[in-house]
Amino acid sequence: MGGVSDVGEEPTEQVTVYDFLGGMPFFEELVDRFYQRVEADPVLLRLYPEQHDLGPARERLALFLAQYWGGPTTYSDNRGHPRLRMRHVPFTIGQEERDHWVAAMTAALDDMEPPALVRERFDAYFAMSADAMMNT
Repeated sequence: MGGVSDVGEEPTEQVTVYDFLGGMPFFEELVDRFYQRVEADPVLLRLYPEQHDLGPARERLALFLAQYWGGPTTYSDNRGHPRLRMRHVPFTIGQEERDHWVAAMTAALDDMEPPALVRERFDAYFAMSADAMMNT
């Protein structure tokens, strides 16, 4: 995690990534762009039991990402510790699902065009988390 400077050039502890990117609106838009891809991808869509209403999943992901990157603790306040691996156990997540998830998130990030330093952190985090969710 960590912060980025107020001029966006080097990491510091003064400004979180969340604040640097403008707070919740960035994460909501990122998640909206990601879920537009989920809705169009049968491989990803089959991972959602409530395919007809992805609103709650969108909200949870936006709150989780905002919290992870230094924003408010709303996700944990509402749902407890993230326990991501445990929460994803009911879903069959293999290499194909992992790759589709990373591709959708990467494309959403491409749309958002975050600064290079932040993008590198996001790419590394999303690849690591997607790897960790694989269970088959």
